[in-house]
Amino acid sequence: MYVSLKPGYAASDEMAGKVITAIEVEIGKIARPKHVWVVPDMPKTRSGKIMRRVIAAVSNFTDIGDVTTLANPEIVEGIRHQVQSEKVSRGEVPRELTEAEYEEIKSFGAE
Repeated sequence: MYVSLKPGYAASDEMAGKVITAIEVEIGKIARPKHVWVVPDMPKTRSGKIMRRVIAAVSNFTDIGDVTTLANPEIVEGIRHQVQSEKVSRGEVPRELTEAEYEEIKSFGAE
């Protein structure tokens, strides 16, 4: 889960814990995120919509694609560095796709 805080609040493990606790109370323990990434800002379009595909690409170590429509493209590199370096330090590295998986992804939606 990605969270950006309002100005005046500092990112900390305690803040991430508060987010997890709030989710457990409001939704249930089944919805508890594996990890909470507290980032300075979210990649947003000029109209203010969060670009979820960019965040997903960062989490999955894949190409983020075209970010020319972002209002704040500079934020993406900082998020990528923060998240991927912490994942690598934990041993969470992407696995290579098999040829069959790659072809399935490539053909998705072509029917």
